[in-house]
Amino acid sequence: MNLRQINQFIAVAEALNFRKAAEHLHMAQPPLSVSIKRLEDDLGSPLFLRERRGLRLTATGEAILAHAKLIAFHSDQLRKSAADASGGIGGKLRIAFVGSATYTLFPRALPQFRERYPLVELDLRECSTTQILREIEQGELDLGFVRYPVIEATTACLQPVEYDRLVAVLPTGSPLASRKRLKLMDLAHEPFIMYSSVSALNLRGQVISVCQAAGFTPNVAQEAVQVQTIVSLVESGMGVALVPSASQAQASRGVVFRELSGASEQLNVALAVATHPKTELPAAVRFRELLTELRQTGEPGKPAITPPIAPP
Repeated sequence: MNLRQINQFIAVAEALNFRKAAEHLHMAQPPLSVSIKRLEDDLGSPLFLRERRGLRLTATGEAILAHAKLIAFHSDQLRKSAADASGGIGGKLRIAFVGSATYTLFPRALPQFRERYPLVELDLRECSTTQILREIEQGELDLGFVRYPVIEATTACLQPVEYDRLVAVLPTGSPLASRKRLKLMDLAHEPFIMYSSVSALNLRGQVISVCQAAGFTPNVAQEAVQVQTIVSLVESGMGVALVPSASQAQASRGVVFRELSGASEQLNVALAVATHPKTELPAAVRFRELLTELRQTGEPGKPAITPPIAPP
């Protein structure tokens, strides 16, 4: 028994006429009759009664017709799902992201992607840059949103899609909070809330590097992984930190953000989309294309996703 025989059985069952069924199937009548006879032999029971008035389904034929139609339906769905996935308009897309992707990038990109490709199932989870890159390399993720620049070695392809800049975040009670603009050296004697050396190596390395370039090594009082956690610890009065300016969108009134003068290029950061050239799915390509479009043109009534300063 094969799918072609099942479709032929359905055609004959609906037409109750071999000639009409053969015409519908665009084949000659004799091969169709032979195929149905083989199907009957395979099932061990006749499917049609041949009478003077034409064909009639046997009890066995009646019993299997609904199942045959269900098999044909699922076969069509399987083919359609395969075509959708290979064309990037269906299937599952496994995405991991750093927390700051939810500030401005996701609210703009996700609704448009879901509207354009409603058949693509998005499997989203939050993770660190280091873990995302590792899982991209291992084929456990299809697409990731990571902090950029990346200082750790990776075989993933990185495409910056949203540029930003590191700014200082301080508790409102800090004497430095009254200043409208700060220099990095103004933070030299402050306790720092630092990115984790295990799970947020890239931002940690960038912050330490920019501080050392300014003439001091930050005094680390506490470590954390996510930007929002760091901002919350700053609000608790445990120290100061350098964070992407986009984090202001989610911050409370218990902290203030200040731009830093000097070392402008070293303060540049970005969100990048990470994929792997050997395993990138067509749906991931379409997601990257949408991000490029948003960055170039923006949404109606909103500015494009472009860097406020030159990219790093």
